[in-house]
Amino acid sequence: MNQSTLVNRFVNQFLIAALLLSAPVLLAGPEAYDTSKEAPPPPVVQPWCETPAPLEVRIGLPGFISSLGGGFGVKGIDLPLDVSFSELLPHINTIPLVLSAYVRYHRWEIFGDGEYIGLGVNVQLPGLLFTNAHLDLKNAFWEGFIGYRLINCQRASLSLYAGARYTYYSGTLLIENNKDPRFPIIRRKLGIPDSLFVSGSIAWTDPVVGLGGRVRLWKPVTLYANADVGGFDANSTSAFELTRKGPVSKSSDDWSYQFQGGVEFQVTRWLWTQVGWRYLAYDYTSGGFLNKTAFNGPFINTGLNF
Repeated sequence: MNQSTLVNRFVNQFLIAALLLSAPVLLAGPEAYDTSKEAPPPPVVQPWCETPAPLEVRIGLPGFISSLGGGFGVKGIDLPLDVSFSELLPHINTIPLVLSAYVRYHRWEIFGDGEYIGLGVNVQLPGLLFTNAHLDLKNAFWEGFIGYRLINCQRASLSLYAGARYTYYSGTLLIENNKDPRFPIIRRKLGIPDSLFVSGSIAWTDPVVGLGGRVRLWKPVTLYANADVGGFDANSTSAFELTRKGPVSKSSDDWSYQFQGGVEFQVTRWLWTQVGWRYLAYDYTSGGFLNKTAFNGPFINTGLNF
């Protein structure tokens, strides 16, 4: 056997041995990866301002249990009013009508609310007729606004809005004849009819601008507040008041102010309730009509959201 044959045999045997020895390594596959040694991923940071759903619809039934104070006048006969909210319910003589609605699409809002109520109260006219009277007062206001959210987040929102407030007042006075000898003379001088009934009504619409905001404290609990001003003397005209010397001219005004705030509870997915305080004041004088009243008291609103 020559030297070349021996070298070839040796090389072949070496290759076969190397292949047999490396087979277990080649067939074993990759080594298992231990995930327990890997560092956990960083927590996902949620943005503070998460945009709410694009569409929101809410319908509610507000209840305004307020005091009524200030001055009221019809046909030039001005009289004071002072009815606390604890005394209001016994004086209601007309079933109240109430409604509120709110629609939001992205940042744009359309909302409004209203109330119609009738009261019967006893009042005094000592400075004019030295007697008392019974006043039947009917009041309605309906307001509607278009708003734009300057801040539009689930946790907080801030809206600027503008719209109009329609107000209706009517008053009927039944004046008591207290048998004072001066009464017939003063009554005739003031032009009060023999029936002793004096009635009148008036309605007007004020432009209104306002600001409203909400802050969510916890998922079902939200603080809310709104404030607006209206009138801006848009409906001011000449005005007068009856005195013992006859009609006397006075300045005419047309302003209104409103503030409300409180806490909203999301009771269920569809049901919500607001509990707070509402203040609505008028400073309106036109013709022989005076409305310088203020509604002030607890406010409850319950409704559904869609």
